[in-house]
Amino acid sequence: MKILAAAAAGLVFGIGLSVSQMIDPAKVLGFLDIAGDWDPSLAFVMGGGIAAWGLAYLAARRMGRPVLAGKFGFPTRQDLDPRLIGGSVMFGVGWGLAGFCPGPAVSALALGRWEPVIFVAAMLAGMFLHRLIPSPAPPRASAGA
Repeated sequence: MKILAAAAAGLVFGIGLSVSQMIDPAKVLGFLDIAGDWDPSLAFVMGGGIAAWGLAYLAARRMGRPVLAGKFGFPTRQDLDPRLIGGSVMFGVGWGLAGFCPGPAVSALALGRWEPVIFVAAMLAGMFLHRLIPSPAPPRASAGA
């Protein structure tokens, strides 16, 4: 049942990305070009996504447990570390250069164009290479906490 729910959610997400034109790098780059010919339409897509996430988060917080899992995986860390900031910067730079982020790039594979294939291949290579980098030790709680 979990795999069917995940497939359905992924299909709805991919359709939403296609309908909103987030799989079109030119549309995304037009949104990011605030100093030039700016296209603000994707701000509404992002706003809708943030609103949907907020409602789902509030509903999840009120539920005892998820329907298809034993527990929720809410994040517990609240600190900002160099790896998080660096990863965010790399994500933003990559998005700005390529016009793709991971979800829309995977959805754009259905178009049969070479650009998303190159992006997804590079993304998968980066994921593989990241696994080769040792993770730092998790932060320890202070004695006074």
